[in-house]
Amino acid sequence: MSRRTLLRSIAVGGAALAAPSFLTACSTDSGGGASVSNAGKKAAAWPTYTPATGAKPDLAATSEGVQAGYTTYPAKLVKAVAEKPGTGKEKIKVLSITYGTPPKPAAQNKLWAAINEALGVDVEFTVVPDADFRTKMATLFAGDDLPDIINIGGGYVLPREAQFVKSRCEDLTEYLSGDAVKDYPNLAGIPTYAWQGMGRISGRIFGVPVERPKPQDTMYFNGRAFAKAGYKPGMSAEDFAAMAKETTTRKTWALGASSTAYFGYKTHATWHGAPNQWRIKDNKAAFFASTDEFKTTLEFMSNLRKAGVYYPEATSVSQVDLKTQFWNGTVLSMTDGFLSYPGSAQGIKNAFDLDALVPYTPEGTTPGYQQSQGIFGYTVIKKASKDRVKLMLRILDYLASPFGTEEYELVHFGLEGTHFKRDKDNNPIATPLGLVESKVNLPFVYLSDAPQVLYAPGYGDIVERLHAWQQKVIPMMVPNDRWGLQSDTYNKQGATLDQIISDGVTATVTGRRKVSDWDAVYKKWLNQGGQQALEEFAKEYEAAH
Repeated sequence: MSRRTLLRSIAVGGAALAAPSFLTACSTDSGGGASVSNAGKKAAAWPTYTPATGAKPDLAATSEGVQAGYTTYPAKLVKAVAEKPGTGKEKIKVLSITYGTPPKPAAQNKLWAAINEALGVDVEFTVVPDADFRTKMATLFAGDDLPDIINIGGGYVLPREAQFVKSRCEDLTEYLSGDAVKDYPNLAGIPTYAWQGMGRISGRIFGVPVERPKPQDTMYFNGRAFAKAGYKPGMSAEDFAAMAKETTTRKTWALGASSTAYFGYKTHATWHGAPNQWRIKDNKAAFFASTDEFKTTLEFMSNLRKAGVYYPEATSVSQVDLKTQFWNGTVLSMTDGFLSYPGSAQGIKNAFDLDALVPYTPEGTTPGYQQSQGIFGYTVIKKASKDRVKLMLRILDYLASPFGTEEYELVHFGLEGTHFKRDKDNNPIATPLGLVESKVNLPFVYLSDAPQVLYAPGYGDIVERLHAWQQKVIPMMVPNDRWGLQSDTYNKQGATLDQIISDGVTATVTGRRKVSDWDAVYKKWLNQGGQQALEEFAKEYEAAH
């Protein structure tokens, strides 16, 4: 099954995407033109966080980042927006990435028509397939005909992105900084960590973040199998390895992996006490691959591989195929984006208890947990008159209406009886039309969205387990200090630098290289731009903080 087919097949309540992390905000401009650095600039205050009012959750959120949990869909919805953002006369153009198929025109698309009616605006939506997004954005940056609203998302590092935003897009500071955001109460409900993950440009706020929860990659596991073998949250690393060995048989492996997950090394590294990739302290930046904790991680993972607990052909398995292996019991665990749980819940079909691993504890180490950038992307507005900018912000505010509101239901699930029907427990389940006219194929949710909540239609037990798990791991969160910063070198060479590390990890874990050879891999990383990126991130961090 292709990724696109898989996404289309997920029921409407479970379609959620986890995107890789990327850079926004404040590099210097080495290519000429105005600087976008925060150095020497007064930093605008972040918007004052005021949680928006939706349906009361079954499991409460916390200010630290534990998500609100809903074991069932709210029986009574509330209204989040008193008036339509537009008057019915305005027309706007918007653009975002898509992971689905292009939607039919608004005149033939009932979901699109319904959202246009609710917004009071005629929206012309350009969706760009993920495979074409980088090329499209390069063309957009160079052209004169800009959409009114542009989402920069999907995990792509775009050359001269910050320069484009500063020169061509509206400075939103006066509308959103501090208490000014209260004019847009749903945008005020976006947590501060998401704004920080987006970052500033020249000390100013130029975008609206599309929030994602704090946990980054998550090791999901077969609860019944691991419990039978003695799994306990926070168990020692030695006991975890023994448990993995016990649950591995001739046809079943404890640990699944894929060609793009690289044995989940970033997750294991943080559990061994390594930084969450970039740590910046005392004006010096350090990359996690340089640390002793990272080498210890490689030794631990290499030993797991030698013990046979990883699926033997993991380096040739796609992430989509890994999901299938996990769902059918071939592997008992997999590392995936946190927001993959609704799709997995449906894929498993109650064959076992889906759960998430609390980090094991290496001897003498306090494990950490990877904190995400907190965003899928961010949305900018083309320079315009104040009235026009306020219209755009009202639209983004509508789209950010919280879970349990009429507005959220329309944008995420569509029209009842047309795009979804309710099951016996009131959960919205997609109709055949709803799988086509969906938030994946018509991605208003990538322009602006409510803070994510824990919800998996029909799987309240999974929501309860994940809420309990978040209460354990949120206090362990380790941020990546480069979020909200940019480095010109990393913008240009980041993909190559990341591949040096990933390839080195694969070679080491599979036994083609020795752990003792790792210094040579890291030296190559330094020589091909890593050293310069370290210096640039350190300079930017000092300016931003």
